[in-house]
Amino acid sequence: MHLQPYESVNGVPFTATRGDVTRAHGQPRSESRNTVGLTALDYGNVVYRFQDSGRLEEVTARAEVLHLGAVAVPFRDLAVFVQLNDSTAFGRAGFLVSPRYGIAFVPDEPCWVTALARHCVGEWEAIRPS
Repeated sequence: MHLQPYESVNGVPFTATRGDVTRAHGQPRSESRNTVGLTALDYGNVVYRFQDSGRLEEVTARAEVLHLGAVAVPFRDLAVFVQLNDSTAFGRAGFLVSPRYGIAFVPDEPCWVTALARHCVGEWEAIRPS
């Protein structure tokens, strides 16, 4: 996964619309609505989640390696990398959330990483700590 935090994931900007995503990737394998009211377009190795307004909220992708500019972090090292480099990181609902890098992931469930739109971090913070 190539990430520019809060800007783009694998070259797809967070300003992309649903139409932009389907034009670039074609029709998804499936489309569903999740429990928080987002519409998910599932392409197998990447899932784009949109608000009803069309705003892109999250992109979850297989990420054996997370590329952050010139830095490449293997998923197996991602939790340690985040804990060492993001003093604002926190855990919620089994996920490790990094506001610095704009990601959420479950360290014990490789290799999926969710890139977040900037406004989503507050929603993660609002989840009651377990």
